[in-house]
Amino acid sequence: PVPSVHPGLAGWRDVLRLAADAGAPAVRADPTFYGIEPAGGAPDGVPRLRAYIKGFLDHVEEGVFPGGCFFVSAVSELDTHPGPVRDGAMAFSQHWLELLAEEVEAGQAAGELDPAADPSQIAFELHAFMVLGNMQFVATGRPPALDSVRRAVDTRLTALAPRPRTGRGRPN
Repeated sequence: PVPSVHPGLAGWRDVLRLAADAGAPAVRADPTFYGIEPAGGAPDGVPRLRAYIKGFLDHVEEGVFPGGCFFVSAVSELDTHPGPVRDGAMAFSQHWLELLAEEVEAGQAAGELDPAADPSQIAFELHAFMVLGNMQFVATGRPPALDSVRRAVDTRLTALAPRPRTGRGRPN
């Protein structure tokens, strides 16, 4: 078995197995499938955060599932239907948010992002961009929805970049 990049995401294969057992089409247990493992090779912080987001968007754009990201679709479809598939998809979604927040924290530690920003809030915002882009892309089949996600992520991360200081210690 291939190890997971993030210990909290180790159960994603179980969610896929449960989904396949429930009849979900084209569910694959491939660790590179969702862009998580390949992005893990990027440097910590903003480069890895961007790599995770790029992997997500590439996966959606490839059209592997008719509903875009399987986990976004599963959470949306099953949110009011308790059971192991919904619980697994919700747990995966929470772990994904934690993974993004960890990279925000790493970016803060590296001086790439404002240390006063709340990592969980930033992760939530970035994920919200991705989820809405996924929904719009699935509904329209048009790549501009994913381009909007890329621009929104760039805008948000740029806004979080520390501002250069003047000679008097004040931001420019």
